[in-house]
Amino acid sequence: MRSSLFTTLSLVATLSILPAAGELALARENTSQLGVAPQYDTTHVYVDPRAADEFTKSFLGTFGGESTKQVTVTVTPTPSTTTSQLLQTPFGTVSLFGFTTPIPYPFGSERTGYLVRDMDKALSAARAAGAIVLVDRFPDPIGRDAVIQWPGGVNMQLYWHNKQPDYKPFATVPENRVYVSPDAVSAFVKAFLSFSKGKVISDDRKAPGIEIGRPDDSYRRIRISSIYGRMIVLVTDGHLPYPYGHETTGYEVSDLAATLDKAKANGARLIVEPYRADDRQGAMVEFPGGYVAEIHAPLAH
Repeated sequence: MRSSLFTTLSLVATLSILPAAGELALARENTSQLGVAPQYDTTHVYVDPRAADEFTKSFLGTFGGESTKQVTVTVTPTPSTTTSQLLQTPFGTVSLFGFTTPIPYPFGSERTGYLVRDMDKALSAARAAGAIVLVDRFPDPIGRDAVIQWPGGVNMQLYWHNKQPDYKPFATVPENRVYVSPDAVSAFVKAFLSFSKGKVISDDRKAPGIEIGRPDDSYRRIRISSIYGRMIVLVTDGHLPYPYGHETTGYEVSDLAATLDKAKANGARLIVEPYRADDRQGAMVEFPGGYVAEIHAPLAH
């Protein structure tokens, strides 16, 4: 009897400390998730090193935030030299490069950098999802990097740090703006969702063409959300007026007019006048050094 009671009590005690089924599922999901958070998604901007200071002043003057100290490093697997700094704002982060040597291929074509928890597993997952590895893993001064390409020719960097960084969450999460051909969009979306474990928020096959500089037309727009942040997939026939397709990031602010005033006061040039569509007001600016950015604000209701 005492033995039976002891066994019963032991079983109850054991069950009481076991995680519930939901907790086990969450633990498995967290273990399999290779991303970290949206604030570790950086937009890669390449400028002439002589324009780096002017760009930094203009970008931070527009969005606020601060820059890390500018350093001179090698960030490619083959010999090269660049200035490098991180511009961190409440609305998005820029990895700024000013190469003083020729830029090794394919660097400069990668649009963003995503922090991952494990580089080897991330590359395996990317390959399994349908990406190809353009630049295999290599060491940089603070960790490891690689460059991958998704169906449709979308290049991204994956990076891993020896010591995981600790960045503040964004006030608003920026959009990764991806232009894709109708021939590749299904493969791109399927591959990226498989890798990121994200989800489609909306898929509008008749989005207003004014969003791509063609007010008399419509186009397909897909919005995706994942641990890496927001993505907008713009599916077009490639008949795009300048500067559409040059912008890689859309920054969400609360007051578009005030932000554009700051941008112009800090040396940026307004290249797409404000327009209204999809419950938002948007515009595009070009910062010193040539970086083109979309900026938008939600419309008040």
